[in-house]
Amino acid sequence: MSQSLHVVCPQCDAINRLPAERLGSDPKCGKCRAPLFASHPLALDAARFERHLTRSDLPLLVDFWAPWCGPCRMMAPAFESAAGRLEPAVRLIKVNTEEEQVLAGRLGIRSIPTLILFRNGAEVARQAGAMDAAGIETWARRQIGR
Repeated sequence: MSQSLHVVCPQCDAINRLPAERLGSDPKCGKCRAPLFASHPLALDAARFERHLTRSDLPLLVDFWAPWCGPCRMMAPAFESAAGRLEPAVRLIKVNTEEEQVLAGRLGIRSIPTLILFRNGAEVARQAGAMDAAGIETWARRQIGR
């Protein structure tokens, strides 16, 4: 019997349960039929972030950034590229700290860009500062053991 995982849809936020071995076979949402993985980061507000954090079995790699931040803008293409290589093992998310100041404060974001890796709803690693795509991928894989 295979292990089932809960995956939150990037479009409608429905919770999908699927066998772990189907993660890489282009699964679709059971509610809206959108692909569950699009190989690019999701831009989420605080409410959607909480849903993904608490209801998904996938590790979440979150880029906390702001539009006025030069290093954040410089790292954005690298984070996008890393999403294509890390999904479906890891869900990549972007949170704009200007729009979600309460969430950033609650998580203790002191500098941007800051990457936080969450697993099972808990923070497992944090890295401040811009990185290239290879650095993001290597760091994330090392943290999740893959």
